[in-house]
Amino acid sequence: MLSSEVVITGFGAVTPVGNDRESSWRALLAGTSGVAPITAFDSSGLRVHIAAEVKGFDPSSVLAGKRLRRSARFTQLAVAAAREAAIDSGLLPAEADGPRDERDHVELADGIDPTRVGVVINAAVAGFDTVEHATRQLLGAAPGRISPYFVSSSLTNMPACEVAIDLGLHGPVTASALACASGVYAFLEARRLILAGEADVVVCGGTDAAITPAMFGGLQAMGALSNYAGDPAEASRPFDADRDGFVFGEGSVVAVLESAEHAARRGAHSYATVAGGALTADAFHVSAPEPAGAYAANSIVAALRNAGVKPDEVDYVAAHGTSTKANDRTETLALHAGYGEAAERLAVSAPKSMVGHLIGAAGALGAMVSVLAIRDQIVPPTINLHTPDPDCDLDYVPNVARRMPVAVSATNAFGFGGQNCVAIFNAPQA
Repeated sequence: MLSSEVVITGFGAVTPVGNDRESSWRALLAGTSGVAPITAFDSSGLRVHIAAEVKGFDPSSVLAGKRLRRSARFTQLAVAAAREAAIDSGLLPAEADGPRDERDHVELADGIDPTRVGVVINAAVAGFDTVEHATRQLLGAAPGRISPYFVSSSLTNMPACEVAIDLGLHGPVTASALACASGVYAFLEARRLILAGEADVVVCGGTDAAITPAMFGGLQAMGALSNYAGDPAEASRPFDADRDGFVFGEGSVVAVLESAEHAARRGAHSYATVAGGALTADAFHVSAPEPAGAYAANSIVAALRNAGVKPDEVDYVAAHGTSTKANDRTETLALHAGYGEAAERLAVSAPKSMVGHLIGAAGALGAMVSVLAIRDQIVPPTINLHTPDPDCDLDYVPNVARRMPVAVSATNAFGFGGQNCVAIFNAPQA
């Protein structure tokens, strides 16, 4: 039987401000920044010396043996986040946590058919770090031989496949790369699989980890990164007049989506309903947004229509909010055009002000923020917003979290290449 509604029953996260869902959420509400000096490599040869790194994450707490050795960092983060989400949703018992090798298998909860559980884990830059390291080894610039796991570990689909292996899932497994829109699109693709009757449950989200010399050198050459020389915590300043670029980050956020009927049968708790969404293209430039925000606005309008939601019914938007001059201005125009007069009463905030840009995981984190805002009736702030840009004239929840009614929320994600993705979430039915 085809489902008519898709709900979220679990979340997991590994972010620059916390290594699980709740610690990340508390830090975001507190306005805590995860931006700090780079530790992943020696940045002395670059102009940019800050990043939003995941801190204190031990992959051996999740993976062991060959599974640990063959997994790139973006996969390790995804497996950790997916494991937390699966336990949160009740797909797995709490005792299923801990390091597991390829010979270690777990059983899903009673009544869950593993052939009806799929995986959609998207990434943007994928195994960039493994490619860079192997290239340096090949050229003699780094010690050691190239790993036999190099090719497989760097593939974009590997987090999805390793999550399927980790949880023993045999439904549809897929991965897409939509640049910075990758994480939001995972929710829409998972919803599509469930509504089409191809799965009852889908583990979905985004992941990326590519804090490397070549990545930073390239982004620095583009002029995309912040060169802020003061306190790193103040570098990411979405919608502020003095913003000067985004802060590169890493992390993973994963959710469990399932048909409302399936969740009800097993008595699962629902965070929210994935009401709908949309994907559009600027078809304008490989990195710059279309200046008027017309096609980003189209994605907002289409998402609202697909979700059956009126503009004035949306309470909160987790903005893309990168802290670049062009993106923040364009997003503001898109919000005005997409929501019309209702834009004036929207609360809009930018999680990237605290965690930087998680690239393939950014939209998934935005989705988690949108959903937990519904759960707790509070929205996180946009920190470092001290001198508002006149061109960015909406309510961006400056510097302090706000308690407010949130029944409907949205998440924006606008990626390189002009890929615009918006998802809409509703409070669960009582």
